[in-house]
Amino acid sequence: MYLDISVLAIDDDEDILFALKMFLSGQVKKITTETNPENIIKLLTNNEYDLVLLDMNFTKDTISGSEGFTYLSRIKTNFPDIVVIFLTAYGDVEKAVKALKEGASDFVLKPWQNEKLLATMNSATEFLKSKKENKLLKNKQQSILESTNKSYQQIIGTSKKMKEIFSIIECVAPTDANILITGENGTGKELVAKAIHNKSKYYNDLFLAVDLGSIPESLFESELFGHTKGAFTDAKVNRIGKFEAAKDGTLFLDEIGNLSLSQQSKLLTAIEKRYITPIGSNKKTPINVRLICATNNNLNELIINNMFRQDLLYRINTVEIHLPPLRERTEDIPLIAEHYLKIFKKKYKKENLSLSTDAITFLQKYKWFGNVRELRHALERAVILTKNQNLSISDFTFLTNDSFHQNKIDKLNTNIEIKDINSLESIEKDLIINTLKKFNGNISNTAKELGLTRPALYRRIKKYDI
Repeated sequence: MYLDISVLAIDDDEDILFALKMFLSGQVKKITTETNPENIIKLLTNNEYDLVLLDMNFTKDTISGSEGFTYLSRIKTNFPDIVVIFLTAYGDVEKAVKALKEGASDFVLKPWQNEKLLATMNSATEFLKSKKENKLLKNKQQSILESTNKSYQQIIGTSKKMKEIFSIIECVAPTDANILITGENGTGKELVAKAIHNKSKYYNDLFLAVDLGSIPESLFESELFGHTKGAFTDAKVNRIGKFEAAKDGTLFLDEIGNLSLSQQSKLLTAIEKRYITPIGSNKKTPINVRLICATNNNLNELIINNMFRQDLLYRINTVEIHLPPLRERTEDIPLIAEHYLKIFKKKYKKENLSLSTDAITFLQKYKWFGNVRELRHALERAVILTKNQNLSISDFTFLTNDSFHQNKIDKLNTNIEIKDINSLESIEKDLIINTLKKFNGNISNTAKELGLTRPALYRRIKKYDI
């Protein structure tokens, strides 16, 4: 019987250790021996072991086993998932029961029978493996439950452009192809990713969405690849990363265009090699996920400006799906508006509320720079505030005063002289220049004023050669 495990044997009797090493050298992947039990934690911290063979009695205390229990406690406190099997020449039922209660996996008497020792090691490691798999399954089930409980609405649209999107989804969903979904904020990129997942062979497993733009660079590896206990400050327990949590399911990486080049390199390595290495571990963990990425950035433009890796783009966009902004499919607006009106009427107990023809026409003429997300917000606000039974244009006047794009126009009117209203890029460049001047070149304050992230502002500064 060969066991694919790494073993650490601790005993103050060098003859015992020699015998263990002679026997186990051909039976396990790796066997390390140590006579000083004070070195246990250091060895476990600096190396990857699956099982510890621990002497119960050392020279200071030859028969009570108290030293062995002390070292067992230290091991389990720092490495709760490791298998520990006690070795003792003074075994009895009482000590065996206590050892198991304290966290040992089993108990072997010296002198041991080789086959029995090997069978005990195999049984203990298989049991721990089963426990880990059950724990991972529970984590996945919890994530699935949380994902299911989140508000999820179907993709709505009958326009030609949306019918083309639905056709592409039908084609790519059954495949293992990596998908890149592009489009402005609020166009429904996550909904499309979920639709692909639900129509794929992975639909019974987890759909895990990760907003890469919200992860600090210092936590990027930990979030995606996981970490071991003690790998860094505040790493108090072992934690699996998103790649491992989404095993056999779909991993949706949103805002991938916001990653730094360093983060892109680490992600590319994981995708290419099909394994991850948690921080603080030397163990490579194979990954098996359906990868879907999304961005509202022009990745080709970022590549030209040396801000995105071309080889990463090739890896993530076997098929690209571009979602049109809502202003390019205005024929879908009445259907979407009625859909959300139905939801909010029920939510706010205004069942008799309706949407006037004039209001629908107004909504179709509005530009919706925030896309479907902005439309949903507008409907919810109108439903909450109206005192009428019929939503009219007057219930949506806040759109011309408070909307995101109107705020930007107000800033333009007060900060710059608009020379060419048709040249959006010229307007954006002038706005950035004037805002930089306003804050004496301070990037953080300028980005905050413009409603941009620092990387997004840097990209625009480079683009316009400011």
